Amino acid sequence: MEDASRALGFSRAKGYDLVRRGEFPCRVLRIGRATRVVTASLLRVLESGWHRPARAV
Repeated sequence: MEDASRALGFSRAKGYDLVRRGEFPCRVLRIGRATRVVTASLLRVLESGWHRPARAV
């Protein structure tokens, strides 16, 4: 989660917040208390040229 969040330009806390809201941009698995990002999904998102939405002011 931490590496995926960083790769997408989010802080660790923001990444977990997006997961809780169901808005993380790639597939995430919850295994017990652990949260794991599916590597293939992360690579697809990064290769697609996805960019983090601008912050609302």
